[in-house]
Amino acid sequence: MAPLVILFAKAPVAGRVKTRLGLEASRAARLHEAMVRDTLAMLRALDAELELHTDVATDAWAEFAVPRKLQAAGDLGARMLAALEAGRQVMIVGSDAPTLPLGHLEWLLALSADVALGPAEDGGYYAISCRRIHQRMFAGVEWSTRRTLEQTVAAAEACGLSVELGPVWFDVDSPEDLARLCAAGWREGESEIWD
Repeated sequence: MAPLVILFAKAPVAGRVKTRLGLEASRAARLHEAMVRDTLAMLRALDAELELHTDVATDAWAEFAVPRKLQAAGDLGARMLAALEAGRQVMIVGSDAPTLPLGHLEWLLALSADVALGPAEDGGYYAISCRRIHQRMFAGVEWSTRRTLEQTVAAAEACGLSVELGPVWFDVDSPEDLARLCAAGWREGESEIWD
């Protein structure tokens, strides 16, 4: 059975996405929408089933004919745990790294550990791939901190799960990250975002 790859994304609602970037709210929403669009396009190249899980119902990204679900209630750990309970290998990918190389995700899918994490430079992770899960695998994890990856590894290992790390990449959570993204040549949706 092919693995299931789930893209976690917020609906592109002005004032609710990319608020830490210092952009005007509607511009931040358009940026987020373009980042998710690029990520969905990249994920279609994987040899996997693809789903989009959003925080609220949205018609955004309708051009991608992928199954959609609403994320479960609770903090990020509860939402991810609910999505990972599919009974097969599942990888959840975040929507904050539109230049993430496809090979990084293929690497994670190929690892044999129970839990494979794609480390982000800021201490979090851009993806998690699980072959086996435990109900307490995110216990005590503080989300959106420099210790999120470290705490996730410790929590998973405390549950008896094996953990491996894939290649490091950066995600876009700050104005400096956005400048780096643009300096790297990312220009998807530029006219809509920057006009």
